[in-house]
Amino acid sequence: MKPLILFAPGAGAPSSHPWMQNWKKRLSKIGDVETFDYDYMRAGRRRPDPLPQLIAAHRKALQAARESHQSDSIILIGKSMGARVGCHVSLEENVDALVCLGYPLCAMSDRTKLRDEVLRALTTPILFVQGTRDSLCPLDLLERARTEMKAPTFLHIVEGGDHSLRVQKHQLQARGETQEEGDQQILKAIAGFVDQLRMSAD
Repeated sequence: MKPLILFAPGAGAPSSHPWMQNWKKRLSKIGDVETFDYDYMRAGRRRPDPLPQLIAAHRKALQAARESHQSDSIILIGKSMGARVGCHVSLEENVDALVCLGYPLCAMSDRTKLRDEVLRALTTPILFVQGTRDSLCPLDLLERARTEMKAPTFLHIVEGGDHSLRVQKHQLQARGETQEEGDQQILKAIAGFVDQLRMSAD
């Protein structure tokens, strides 16, 4: 049976955004994918709701997804803010895995304000997919946070990737690669992470 994937958007764009839709299509090769939007976005507001409200909306979407799918495993995947909120949700809901597509470790590039407290509280296995050009998540700071975590953690690095995991064209050309090929490598890493979890659960 395919896992159920609840895919959460970042702060700046809804689930209908092409980036989200393209990733939904890719992830559907791994599981049954459901997306949703947080309340502030549905209301047309730009500023995200306070964290407790975001968590409540995420949990509500998870409940609705559970009711409409028969699945023996649930994976929370999120872009940026959606990844962070998913981590909080996993402390209150029983889910099998977390995948963070660009975890926002630093508050708007401020290396002194880290959003790592929730990471240290996690027990759910987690895969970080991070670009080397992502100013919101310097890899040295993420590595330090990972050493302090008790949950099993995995990391897939996108060389030259920004906060949306996009690589600059000149870098892609120099490597003889396309963005889609890089995205397929990410998908392969996520699929491998999910398979590994299933094998250890059997």
